[in-house]
Amino acid sequence: MGCCVSVSSGCSSSSSRNNEEAISSSCLGFRSCRTKRLKKSLSEHVTTLQRLPSISNRIFANGNSRTSCIFTQQGRKGINQDAMVVWEDFMSEDAIFCGVFDGHGPHGHLVARKVRDTLPLKLLSFLQSQESRQNGLGNNCFSRKAKPDSMDKESEKDDPTEDLGSLWREAFLKSYKSMDKELRSHPTLDCFCSGSTAVTIVKQGLNLFMGYIGDSRAILGSRDSNGSMVAVQLTVDLKPDLPKEAERIKRCKGRVFALQDEPEVPRVWLPFDDAPGLAMARAFGDFCLKDYGVISIPEFSHRILTERDQFIVLASDGVWDVLSNEEVVEIISSAPTRSSAARILVESAAREWKLKYPTSKMDDCAVVCLFLDGKMDSESEAEEQGICTASYCGHQPSAATESDDGQNSEPSLQRNFTVRTAEESNQNDRIPVEVEGEDGTVIVDDQNWSGLEGVTRVNSLVQLPRFSTEKPNA
Repeated sequence: MGCCVSVSSGCSSSSSRNNEEAISSSCLGFRSCRTKRLKKSLSEHVTTLQRLPSISNRIFANGNSRTSCIFTQQGRKGINQDAMVVWEDFMSEDAIFCGVFDGHGPHGHLVARKVRDTLPLKLLSFLQSQESRQNGLGNNCFSRKAKPDSMDKESEKDDPTEDLGSLWREAFLKSYKSMDKELRSHPTLDCFCSGSTAVTIVKQGLNLFMGYIGDSRAILGSRDSNGSMVAVQLTVDLKPDLPKEAERIKRCKGRVFALQDEPEVPRVWLPFDDAPGLAMARAFGDFCLKDYGVISIPEFSHRILTERDQFIVLASDGVWDVLSNEEVVEIISSAPTRSSAARILVESAAREWKLKYPTSKMDDCAVVCLFLDGKMDSESEAEEQGICTASYCGHQPSAATESDDGQNSEPSLQRNFTVRTAEESNQNDRIPVEVEGEDGTVIVDDQNWSGLEGVTRVNSLVQLPRFSTEKPNA
């Protein structure tokens, strides 16, 4: 694995005469692929983002859809920095995109929501581009039966057109790379010491494609040969102490060690300062550490689902810090209704935080639960539980901590400064943001952000780096 890698983007379509014909809907399921252009303009991209809240089969606030339920709860460190999304009919009627994003740093909540809204669009764009390039090999380029990563490499070489997994791998890699590049060049969102994890999946038929960075996790609830429910971990928590991750970071002059007060939490540090203490090896943003081994290149995996597989759970580390994979599967399996499963899991995690870490600040928790048989409780049952469904509440604004879900009013930071002065920091630690409204741009105070207060195991960052004019010794 290379060290300290940067990033690129693109959205292209086939321009050859043979490929000017309409691409079959069986390939990717896009119904408007006859009007594909070489590259989407910036205005088109902005328009797409603005229309996201009105998509009926996309949910991003507490509630449920036809096949899934999602829920998030704010912890005790300020504004909720977790974000989540389920997008049904993502690229075809049998494709579903799910993602959980855990922000950290002063502006982590904005980073997580930006990634939540933009990353799926980038993945779609690259899938379209790949479909165009593969169109000469046959119209069913993305709907062929895929081979899992465990298949024999020699058999893949014998029939490269069947290697759907490699096509999806490329799409995930390029979309993550482009996402990080967009964050780096964002005109108002300061990601120098802020970032986000990401665990994303696309289920298409029996194929499950996964891309992830950071320490959010995905697991599978499945039945064994005896019919008992078992937990299968689908992703790896990309912590700095993993041998491969630690080797890369140290090769890039970054440092990896745990503080004496929390020996179980390894962190990434600058070579010349005991900051920022990032508790993960890969993340979007965090550009203060991108030259020192922290990367945004995702791990990718592909799995073929079976009839024994029951559901998939994606969650931020606020859940996994206090609950095991087996406990999560048991909680979801025993939930009285499917529409309440995510909420019950978050509430269980909150209780465990109070029992196991009574002196620590509870972390934010976000959960996406996707049921693989495509069945969900009736809408009346969901209403009795006090939970929105996509058809009734998908267009409603979420809680106060999620006030920027509507793209038309997404707050942007007033400036692109990284380190605040002591005078600024003393003003109740509030972050000024600009909110565009009908009467123009208004500067308001965001909620208190106390994620850097003290040293507790729930903080992804310990402190902001202190930069001076003096150059560090080589």
